[in-house]
Amino acid sequence: MNKTKKLKTIFQNSKIVKTCDIKKLDFSNDEIAKLCNDGVITRIKHGYYSLSDEFVSDEQVISTLLPDVILCLETALFYHGYSDYAPKEWNVAVPRTFSRTKLNFDSLFIKPKFIQNELFEIGKTKIQINGFELNIYDKERTICDCFKYKNQIDSEIFNKAINAYIADNNKNLANLSAYSKQMRVYKKVAEIMEVLLNG
Repeated sequence: MNKTKKLKTIFQNSKIVKTCDIKKLDFSNDEIAKLCNDGVITRIKHGYYSLSDEFVSDEQVISTLLPDVILCLETALFYHGYSDYAPKEWNVAVPRTFSRTKLNFDSLFIKPKFIQNELFEIGKTKIQINGFELNIYDKERTICDCFKYKNQIDSEIFNKAINAYIADNNKNLANLSAYSKQMRVYKKVAEIMEVLLNG
C-alpha cells in the first residue's frame, strides 16, 4: 500500500486528523505541505487536516475541536427559532481563561464571547445540528444575553427575539427570572417583559 492510500485509511475513523497522526505514516512537513498544495488534504487549523474530497461541516469541526464552547447570542437565537438571520459567524461563549489560539481556524469563522467563569455554565444545554451534538445556551439564558449585550446586537434582531420569546408557549419565566438575577440584568428584563406580557 503506498503512502497516499495509507493516508486515506487514517481518515476513515475520523474526518479530522492531527498532524502527528499523518507524520506517523512517515510524511515530512514538506510532504504534508505538498499534499495541501496538491489538493489532497485541507488544513482546518494549525495541526489539523481533512481530506479535500470529503465534506467536513462547521458543526463537525466545532464538535470535534471545540467541544467545550457554547453557542450563544445570534447563533443561539437562530437555532432557537427566534431569528431568521443565519449568522455568517459562529457566536460562541468561552470562559475568560480559554486560550485564544484554540479559536484560530483557516475557514471557520468564530466570534467568541469571553464569559466570567461563574456565569459560563448558566443555562447550558445540548442541541443536535446536522447530526452533531453541540452545547448551546437555552432560550432563557439567550434572552438574558440579549439584554446584557444589547448594544452589540442589531436592534431589529433584538426586538424580534424578545417578541418571539414572549409568543413561545414553552418559555420558562422562572428560569428567566433566576438567570437574569444571577447575570445582573433582572431590572432590564423585568421592565420589558412586564410591558409585553401584560400588553
